[in-house]
Formats: sequence, C-alpha cells, structure tokens
Amino acid sequence: MRYIAVAFLLFLLPMLGLAQTGSITGKVINADTKNPLAKVSVFLSNATYGTTTAEDGTFMLRGVKPGQYELIITSVGYEDFSQSVLVGAEPVKIEAALKARVLELREVVVTTPADWKRNYQMFLTEFFGTSAYAKQCKISNPEELTLIYKKSKKTLEAYSYDFVNIENKALGYRIKFLLKSFKSDKINNIISWQGRILYEELPGSESQKKKWEIRRQDIYYGSNLHFFRSLVSGTYDKEGFVMRLLYRRPNTERPPEEVIQRKLDKFQMVNRDSMQYWLRLYNLPKYHETLYRQPVNPDQVTRNTDQKGLFAITFPGYLYVVYTKKRETQDFKDVYRPLDMENFETSIITLYKPYALFDSNGAVVSSQTTLYEGTWSKNKIAELLPVDYVPSASYTPPYLK
Repeated sequence: MRYIAVAFLLFLLPMLGLAQTGSITGKVINADTKNPLAKVSVFLSNATYGTTTAEDGTFMLRGVKPGQYELIITSVGYEDFSQSVLVGAEPVKIEAALKARVLELREVVVTTPADWKRNYQMFLTEFFGTSAYAKQCKISNPEELTLIYKKSKKTLEAYSYDFVNIENKALGYRIKFLLKSFKSDKINNIISWQGRILYEELPGSESQKKKWEIRRQDIYYGSNLHFFRSLVSGTYDKEGFVMRLLYRRPNTERPPEEVIQRKLDKFQMVNRDSMQYWLRLYNLPKYHETLYRQPVNPDQVTRNTDQKGLFAITFPGYLYVVYTKKRETQDFKDVYRPLDMENFETSIITLYKPYALFDSNGAVVSSQTTLYEGTWSKNKIAELLPVDYVPSASYTPPYLK
C-alpha cells in the first residue's frame, strides 16, 4: 500500500512516546459581519483535544498526536463548521466563517412528562447499553434532548441542538456529545447515530487512573478501532485478527421481520397456537450462509486513496472478523458460527456503500457506511474510546501475555 509506511509511523510513534506532536491554530469570524466570534467551541471530533476561541476569535490546539481528524467549530445560533485535517510536524492553520443557522423545521413533538420520562429511560438503555460500565454513566443535562417514540414502527429517535454532557465514571471520561441524530429500530434490532464528541479526562487518584486504564485496554483490544489500526500497521495477524468472507442469501421461508413482530404483538396472550406458529418462524435463521475458510489478507480488502493517511475498505458480501485472543461470552442469534469453530469474539461488517473510508487512527470517517454485528455491536456509548487513545505500555491484559 502506497502510504502504509507513513501511516504506520504515525501509528507507532505515539506508542513509543517519540512522536513530534502537532498543533492547529486559526480564527473564527461571523460570515456576514466579518467580526470575530468569541467563546466558540473548537475541537477534534471523537478525540480529547478541544478549546474555545478568545475575544479576538483566535484559537490553538497544542500537543495533538499525528493523524487525521475532523475539526469541529460550533456555537449556538450558527451552522457547524467541519473540516478534515491531517496533523503532522507542520502546524495546521484554519480560517472559519460561521453562518447564522437557518431555522430547521423538525417534527413537532407533543408529549406528557410521563411519556418523556418513559422515552428517556428507553433512550438511556439503548444509548449507553446495559453493561456494568453503562451503569456508571450519567447525563447531567437531559433537558437538551428531544425524544420521539413511534409506537407503530417501534422506533425511538433523539437529537440535541447543544452539547449533551455525560460523565463516564467507568472509563474516566467527561464527554460533550453534540447529538445530530439517534435511532433505535427495535424491529430490526439496529441502533444508529451521528454526532460529534469531545472527550476530557476526569480527575482521579493514581489508583483510580490505573483502574480506568485497565478497563480502557479491555475495551480496546479486539475492538473495531484496534482492528482498523492493525490493517494500517500491517500487524493484523500478529494482533490476533483473522478475516474471512461471508456470503448470505435471504431465507425465503422466513417472513420479513416487521411482519413477524406485528403478528407476535397481535397474538400475544390471545391465541397460543398462532403465537407458537409465529415464534417458530421468528426462530428460523434470517439467511442461508456460506463462510469461506480461507483467510483474507489486508491487500485483498483495503485500497489506497489519493489522500495521505486515508484508506478504503471494500469486499464482496460480508467481512467476517475473528479476534483470537478473547472468547465470546454472549450468544448472538444472527451471527453464523460453524460448529467446529472456536468460540472467539466474532464481528460481521456490512457495507451500505461500495466502500468505507478509515484513517490512520483506525476511525471510520465516512458516515453511515458500516453496520456491525456480533461482538462490536455490544459496545454502546459507555464503551466508546477517543480515536487518539493509545494503550499504556505499563499494563498488558492477562490474555495478551
């Protein structure tokens, strides 16, 4: 791959503590008046670098680890500004002119306090998950959220105009989350969201920080972030990943999921025979699947792009990713697993477009291009790590020793 050597260096040097960090400077003005804008939030999305503009509209982000990021500039009453930046030894300079936000017509929401509370509890479950880590996450300003539940479609939608402030005491992060959209589809069991995130380290004692690092590493190893970084570095096999191609054909004996759910709702507690009939159909596999046992190499599924530090992943069918250093503890109904295959953590990647773009930090940067099933689908917001996270060399999980 054309840029692998450079990308690998960007990936490896931070781990060795030798990388020359970069900086981003700039100025933010009002697009109409040309006047500087003060106290505007400037941050690298999904990372730990953020600041606000001074009275003259200027800002600086120092000590940024090399890599590609999405720079976000946002303020209430203005359209968000976003730009991809590649941080290296040379300073990055940004000039941003914010336009006044045009009133966005959204669906009118009329709800009672009881309905909002019910929807909020549902949102917390879907947004944070139900893990032990999720129980240590708290939103301090839930009033910023707009929640819409559509009973007929079994969907919950949410969005915010300003930051939703989250404290994750399990991993030691304070999170500012600008939630553009969130949707939980209970019929198809798909959760999707779009947003911009700024991470900040929580203060803590040395013993507390050690616990946080242990938990962060437990999440990191085997994650999709770890996987994409291993593709960039060329160490995916040594890291414990195996890729295979999976092909699926819809099971024509199984009705669409929406039909099954509607019938189950209709016959629940009413007609036992009909209920059993639709439960049998529900338990049928969704697909007829063929897994090709020959492992796939990175050069078969990854491509260069004309932008340094940016890569594409593409493949026919579905990509079946196994992490051989951890065993799966959860049973995923729709994840195919041959009987003679060991119970390692397994994830399936579906592409909604011909390819997905990812950068040297291991982050997928093209929105709404991938769907994860299996192990990677377990991790909700409570288990997210910033894209600039690098495991501490002072601790290694037992299963990697």
